[in-house]
Amino acid sequence: MSDEAYQRKTAAFAAMLIKQAAWPAAIVIAGDSVAPLVASARGALHAPLAVLALLIAAASAVVVLGLSALLVFDALLFRLMATHGDEISGGAAVDDMLARMRLKPAQPTPRALDDRIAGTRRLLTRQRFAFAVFVVAFLTAGFWMPR
Repeated sequence: MSDEAYQRKTAAFAAMLIKQAAWPAAIVIAGDSVAPLVASARGALHAPLAVLALLIAAASAVVVLGLSALLVFDALLFRLMATHGDEISGGAAVDDMLARMRLKPAQPTPRALDDRIAGTRRLLTRQRFAFAVFVVAFLTAGFWMPR
């Protein structure tokens, strides 16, 4: 991969990560702010299953927000990588920063860009799963519970 293609791919992936971190977080925050109101207006707070669904929604919301924060952090690391001329120096800069922050031990050789992207995609999959759990629990507590 040429240096310019590497920089474009890394910058594009970082921009995509920002979007993928933002929209689920915004929906979760909006949903958590109205979930108790909707559930109490429907009288669902007296049903034990509705309360359980609200608790599951709240727990999954915390997971979604945490994973969104990790995705934003990864996006910033990918942006850092994109500022370097090639994949080796960009990966070394990220590995050095993570080692200085004591988040990961120092690596003798930097990981490849595709390996880093694959790891971040796994985080993205976990975030989407937690978001799906939130949506199901939110809809169950607010709209599908009997009065």
